[in-house]
Amino acid sequence: MPTFRKLLINSLLSGVTSTFLWFAVTFWVYLETRSVVTTSVIGGAFSAASAVLGIVFGTFVDRHRKKTVMLFATTASLSCYSLATVIYVLVDRDDLLELTNVAFWLFVFAILTGSVAGNMRSIALSTCVTLLVAENDRSRANGMVGTVTGVSFAITSVFSGLVVGRLGMGWALGAALVVTLSAALHLLTITIDEPARRARIRDGADAGANGPGPRWIDVRGALEAIRETPGLMALIFFAAFNNLLGGVFMALMDPYGLSLVSVEAWGLLWGVLSFGFIVGGLIVARRGLGPNPLRLIIMGNLVNWTICTAFTLRSSILTLALGMFVWLTMIPIIEAAEQTVLQRAVPFDRQGRVFGFAQTIEHAAMPLTAFLIGPIAEVVFIPFMTTGRGVDLIGGWFGTGPERGLALIFTIAGMIGLLATARAWTSHSYRTLSTITASPAQMTRARSFDR
Repeated sequence: MPTFRKLLINSLLSGVTSTFLWFAVTFWVYLETRSVVTTSVIGGAFSAASAVLGIVFGTFVDRHRKKTVMLFATTASLSCYSLATVIYVLVDRDDLLELTNVAFWLFVFAILTGSVAGNMRSIALSTCVTLLVAENDRSRANGMVGTVTGVSFAITSVFSGLVVGRLGMGWALGAALVVTLSAALHLLTITIDEPARRARIRDGADAGANGPGPRWIDVRGALEAIRETPGLMALIFFAAFNNLLGGVFMALMDPYGLSLVSVEAWGLLWGVLSFGFIVGGLIVARRGLGPNPLRLIIMGNLVNWTICTAFTLRSSILTLALGMFVWLTMIPIIEAAEQTVLQRAVPFDRQGRVFGFAQTIEHAAMPLTAFLIGPIAEVVFIPFMTTGRGVDLIGGWFGTGPERGLALIFTIAGMIGLLATARAWTSHSYRTLSTITASPAQMTRARSFDR
């Protein structure tokens, strides 16, 4: 645990920097160009890169020592941020902001690559929970990871816009370089007691009966590790489906919130709401996840989709704020439970590939909805609740206007999420995986009940 806590501090430094700089460049580009299309492309590129590289990162984590992986990822981020800084200093500002200029896209690509490299650290940290923490304490350790993620998000939410707006992009780049270098130097002082890597992974001996797997992208090894545990693939796709519905939040939450309050109030509100991440992580770190983390995944999703169904039924910023705070509080609890289930079900030597595969599937889902739901809202739901049949059908109690069209999408998404979660709860995959990943005490009670 002392080593794990040092890694958490190091991850906080790196995580804050990656998220901070990515948000900063997005804000900077929009403030300087006022191009919504450009910022949309930048945001979509981050999600797409995370999805494409997830299994690559996971394979790399399994094939190397965890400290080596973290040093590599931190050094890669530092190199990319240094390249972006050089471009920012050498290229004239007007030329750099010209969207047809190669330097602009090279600048954005360098920051994108440096930020996405942080995903490799996240996968390595998840496997370090298994490596460094006793099994009974892993759920709490995953809660600590969620707390660190929440702190990173809170700091980023508050300071990224302030630094860019008050000081400029140059200060943001300088701060990122200093903190990333500090994280790399701090990581050098940490010793991780890890068994020597076995040649069987590099040689592909664990790729299955069909022969050696690919050297760098071991999808087959990930799939075989997942298939060895009945119900595990269903859990991964259940999480991906939730992310698919969650794309509604990515695309529509800002337009909906800004229809209720000013942009200044909205930004301040998100700075406060982000502490929900911290609260959720602290709850898990303090109390753990109980004997059956899979059940907690189901319960957490039932809570969140119930909130999604109800928190937009009335045009109220108070209802929105309370609902989003509970939603954000549940996210680290659900994610900690998912991490614990994977750590219990998958052998340590293959956890990196499985975590990477799950990251690929889950990251690919949300942008798909985010890209599609905007045009659907514009063409279907907003007219439906403004001048269409929705005004006569439900407008009397639900309300009318463009904002109520967006609200209706949230309510429908919540109802779909509730139905999907209820179906997952009653499935054979849930019952099987729940038995496999329950704590020893819970499994004993389950066997006694069966007898």
